[in-house]
Amino acid sequence: MSGELERAAALIREGRLVAFPTETVYGLGANALDAAAVGRIFTVKGRPSTSPLIVHVASIEMARELASVWPDAAQRLAERHWPGPLTLVVPKQPHVPDTVTAGLQTVGLRMPAHPMALELIRRSGVPIAAPSANVFMQLSPTSAEHVRAGLGAAVDMILDGGSTPVGIESTVVSLVGQRPVLLRAGMISREEIEALIGPVEVAGSADAGAHAAPGMHARHYSPRTRLVLVRDRAVPARGRGVYLAPGGRMPAEPQGYAAALYATLHELDGQGWDWIAVEEPPEEPAWEGIRDRLRRASARV
Repeated sequence: MSGELERAAALIREGRLVAFPTETVYGLGANALDAAAVGRIFTVKGRPSTSPLIVHVASIEMARELASVWPDAAQRLAERHWPGPLTLVVPKQPHVPDTVTAGLQTVGLRMPAHPMALELIRRSGVPIAAPSANVFMQLSPTSAEHVRAGLGAAVDMILDGGSTPVGIESTVVSLVGQRPVLLRAGMISREEIEALIGPVEVAGSADAGAHAAPGMHARHYSPRTRLVLVRDRAVPARGRGVYLAPGGRMPAEPQGYAAALYATLHELDGQGWDWIAVEEPPEEPAWEGIRDRLRRASARV
C-alpha cells in the first residue's frame, strides 16, 4: 500500500486526479492550489462552477495556512472534531484558487479521519480539493467499486480503502458572519456544535449563484430509481418497489443507518425497481444529516 500511496501522491503533484477514501465517502482529489487540476474535477463530475469544493488538510496548521482569518470558534471545533466529518468555512488566503471556492472569498476546510486520506495529503505535500467521487447530483460512493462504476477511466487512480465507516458527507459550518451557520447537516449534529460555540443558524437550499458550501442544491444525492419518503409504510400503489426503514432492512441506530445508506441505495439502484420507498427517519438531532440526504434525494425539482 505504501507504493500505491506514493504513486497517488506523485499523480496529485502532477495535476492529475486520484479518488481516495475518507471516513465519510470517497473523494475525487486534486492539488487544491493547482487551478487547472481543480478544473478537471468539475469536468469529470459534470459539476457546475457555482458549487465550491472542500479542501482536505492533514493538520490544523495546514488549514490555517489557507485561511486569512481563523476564528476562535474554528480552533475550538477543529480541536474537538478533527480529524473527523466536520468542514469549517472561513475566509480564504489569496493563493487558494477561485476555481476551488466558486469565486467566493471563503473556503471549506476539513481534516479527514481516514489514515489513507491523511497519508495521501502528507505525501503529496499539498492540500487536496475533493468533492465526492461521483457524477454530480448522483449517489455518493462509499466503496472503490462505486467510483469505478460511476467515473471509470476518467480517474487517473483509485485508492481502495474498503467501505467508508461514516457513510454520508461531512457537516459544514460557516464561521464567516456574525453568527455561525449550519450549511449542511451531517453526523456531527448542530447540538454538538452549539455546545462548543453557541447558537448556530441553519441555511436553506440554494440553487442560484455561487453556493456557500457543496450539497446545497434542493435535489442531490439521488439514485436513478425514483426515491420516495413515506410515513407509516404508505408506499406507492403502482409499480414494483422496495421499502427501507430503521430497524427493518436498515440499521435501527443513526450511525449504522448512515454507514449503510448509500451502499444500500447503490445496490437497489441496479435491481430494476420502479421505486425505493424510505420511511421518514426520526425527528431527532442524531438523524438530522440522514434526513437531509433523503429529502434532497427524493426532491422533484
